[in-house]
Amino acid sequence: MPALATAQTKGNPLCPGEDVFFDPGHGQDIVVPQGFEVSVFAKGLNSPTAVAFRGDARRFEVFVLESGHGLPSRCNDETSSVVGGQFSVTNPFTPDILVFDESGRLIRGPLAKPTASGGGLQAHGPAIDIAFEKGFEGGRLFATDSNQAIRAVGAQNNSSRIVTVNPETGKVSPFIAGLPTGDHPAEQITFKDGWIYWSQGSTTNSGVVGRDNGGGANQHDIPCQDITLSGHLFDSGGGVTSSGYSDFGTHRTTVKAFDGATGKGICDGSILRAKVNAANPKSTIEPFSWGYRNPYGIRFAPDDHALKGGLFVTENGEDERGARPTNNSPDRLQLAQQNRDGSPDYH
Repeated sequence: MPALATAQTKGNPLCPGEDVFFDPGHGQDIVVPQGFEVSVFAKGLNSPTAVAFRGDARRFEVFVLESGHGLPSRCNDETSSVVGGQFSVTNPFTPDILVFDESGRLIRGPLAKPTASGGGLQAHGPAIDIAFEKGFEGGRLFATDSNQAIRAVGAQNNSSRIVTVNPETGKVSPFIAGLPTGDHPAEQITFKDGWIYWSQGSTTNSGVVGRDNGGGANQHDIPCQDITLSGHLFDSGGGVTSSGYSDFGTHRTTVKAFDGATGKGICDGSILRAKVNAANPKSTIEPFSWGYRNPYGIRFAPDDHALKGGLFVTENGEDERGARPTNNSPDRLQLAQQNRDGSPDYH
């Protein structure tokens, strides 16, 4: 109880009376190897999902992406006038970027707040990742965002984007738009040999559109290669059955690669890549690896590693819900390696 007595109380204007104790501490509960210590660099952040660095060991900037919120609820309604509406620069439920110096002092931001003219991140979120194309050396700052959490049924479909963000002004420019969005959006970013790679989560829980996907209005999963289905139909109740990789209530046995996508090469439950310096990067998209549920984290093995060239993928396991519930599905660590003929490997 003494610890609670010293903690701050924080409230939510959208849900009065649901105050919580807020005490971020100083990392005292984090266990690290001998010789290391934990210290607080910045605190009081709002759903931070990614960090990017620019500079050198002595002088650098730290870019922190604040997601705003994740799954929608009555307590995080970004459209509410109570928080100024979805284009308010002070709205805590919309995404933005904060910039700190090497001492943890806020020097810019919030940047990239949603705007009515479209010059910011998408208002409904979430925004997932930011990364400089040249790492510490900087270059263009890329981000992934979406309207996955929009409250209008079906409006999230194909809303994921990869964008560039001016690191000084926060102006957002679309780089690739129209990426699949459902249970999961476009997520983490990395770069290698002139390509931008990103993890593209599945649009459903486990390959089947059910009533847990916007009542059946959300988009189906998109395969990276031609597939033949088993013919099994998944029951959503109320007399509705559906095939995998198909719209709600649709039955079929074959599905072409990229069926339902906004462009060639686009599929989900995958790692996708595009040429980072192309005049039309969307036209260069190709699948690098697929067969995942939600491939969230991606990082290439170091050049001096035995798995050089391989891409490590952290995958979130399936949930026990929807038309194809999966019980006790573990999270997984995968190694993605595109096939020698340029086709994506399958997991």
